[in-house]
Amino acid sequence: MQFDIQEELKKLPAKPGVYLMHDEKDAIIYVGKAISLKNRVRQYFQTSRNKGPKIEQMVSRIRRFEYIVTDSELEALVLECNLIKEYRPKYNTMLTDDKTYPFIKVTVAEDYPRILFSRSMKKDKNRYFGPYTSAGAVKDTIELLQKIYRIRTCSRKLPEDIGNERPCLNYHIKQCNAPCQGYVSREDYRKAVNEAISFLSGNYGPVIHLLEERMQEAAEKMDFEAAIIQRELLNSVRQIAQKQKITSSDGEDKDIAALAVQDADAVVQMFFVRGGRLIGRDHFYLRAAPHDTAADILSSFLKQFYAGTPFIPKTVMLPEEIEDASVIEEWLTEKRGQKVHLRVPKKGEKEKLVELAKKNAQMVLDQDKERIKREEGRTIGAMKEIAGLLDLDRIYRVEAYDISNISGFESVGSMVVFEGGKPKRSDYRKFRIQTVKGPDDYASMDEVLTRRLSHGRQEQQELQEKNMEAKFGKFSVFPDLIMMDGGKGQVNVALRVLDRLGISIPVCGMVKDDNHRTRGLYYNNEEIPIDRNSEGFRLITRIQDEAHRFAIEYHRSLRSKDQVHSVLDDIEGIGPTRRKSLMKTFKSLEAIREATKEELAAAPSMNEAAAGKVYEFFHSR
Repeated sequence: MQFDIQEELKKLPAKPGVYLMHDEKDAIIYVGKAISLKNRVRQYFQTSRNKGPKIEQMVSRIRRFEYIVTDSELEALVLECNLIKEYRPKYNTMLTDDKTYPFIKVTVAEDYPRILFSRSMKKDKNRYFGPYTSAGAVKDTIELLQKIYRIRTCSRKLPEDIGNERPCLNYHIKQCNAPCQGYVSREDYRKAVNEAISFLSGNYGPVIHLLEERMQEAAEKMDFEAAIIQRELLNSVRQIAQKQKITSSDGEDKDIAALAVQDADAVVQMFFVRGGRLIGRDHFYLRAAPHDTAADILSSFLKQFYAGTPFIPKTVMLPEEIEDASVIEEWLTEKRGQKVHLRVPKKGEKEKLVELAKKNAQMVLDQDKERIKREEGRTIGAMKEIAGLLDLDRIYRVEAYDISNISGFESVGSMVVFEGGKPKRSDYRKFRIQTVKGPDDYASMDEVLTRRLSHGRQEQQELQEKNMEAKFGKFSVFPDLIMMDGGKGQVNVALRVLDRLGISIPVCGMVKDDNHRTRGLYYNNEEIPIDRNSEGFRLITRIQDEAHRFAIEYHRSLRSKDQVHSVLDDIEGIGPTRRKSLMKTFKSLEAIREATKEELAAAPSMNEAAAGKVYEFFHSR
């Protein structure tokens, strides 16, 4: 049924809810929330409003919309977050990172608690510290605390399992007091756990004093090995203490967010303050929607970020006011279970922290722009350069082929794919040669290309019958260019296969010099030289090396030691003695294949006639 936008606009209720915009393919291209669906959705289609060219572009693609009514704006916000996360609409500002942050979990609900690494914070009776920005730092801290306080790492159920099994290795190396054997009382063990909790809360003094005492006692007993261990632990604690910079005296948990925007790219820098201490920072990339202001981007970020993280701080500090601050505060308060405030500091220490976060965001964005520019030169720019060399309008997808065998033994073919100048490993394919006997690379390549292109054509027909796009098939997407590992001979093989199947795809060969280094491209019956310092040349080299690597790896995975040795048995005049001599001298069949006649003849038990037969066997076509 035809969707009449103007008629449907008249039916919109003046209630809070979420609206979803669909394009001509019925894909969801935008999700938004509204206090009044009637007022908000109608604004997109009012010709009198100056929406700007970018919003006009989005509106021009809308073919229908749908909406979900909610009881409150808060419910609409939660639903909007869920729908954006599920559908990732093109015209919404989207977080490109999907990060989770680790916590340190102390299982105080157990009689003999443990200190564990956790990716989530649950509402249970245990103690959680974090979130932290570095998983490695969390693991190091847990290991440090286990060594200092000799906290158990096992999952035995205590006290029920006390005495059931022997103590583990940690007890013998003095990293656990073996509560599983009853060697430490529950009270003393709890005291050690409480001291570890104090350390995690930022109270490092008692730990430093304890380790200094242990180090001194060991030194007085002339146990210098134990003293060194305590000294190393002491140094680790001091390093952690130095990294925990005091940022405020209020002891609050707070997040500090700041934004940098350039065109469609945005970066949010977050500082994480826990208990008044800056414990880490992180940055997040966003794809900015065309119509969003800086405040809109910040609002979208907060909703997506806090929808995915279990920890909500008491305060979130922002560089500017956002439109729906009150409803976001209400939502965060509900998630935290305590009042949460969004603040925009205007002066003092807090304002300086926000400004510092903003400078960091801009620095990350600037650096990323340079990195993207360089990366585009290495990838898309290199593709354009190759297209120019071959006088082609455009190259996006390239497929490169190579054959790997040892005198025809377990011959295999490889197909590697580059799209936009980057390898697309999900589309790589391996071919085990089925119809060719002996070392015939040309015939092997003919088989590989025939199988690949025939499969592709068959898939295209099947997908057309199902009214599906070619991207849903394994072989149905054909390349803009086929690159062969070799010159005229390999190119002609590919052209014959294409002609036989009635398919038109440009083919070029990647030609190497006598030292097996890429020299140029063979295309349309001529060799085209390439500037060795150009990005196009470097990309060709990467493609050629990748095709060769992929083929070699597959070949090695197939052949076994017995199969490898049997190849030499196929050579006339090479019996067990000469075979063993060759393998002992050259170590591998690859080395035998690369050897000259003179080098082969110099091996024990070999002569010129036998060497000639081996050489011809490996190098004949």
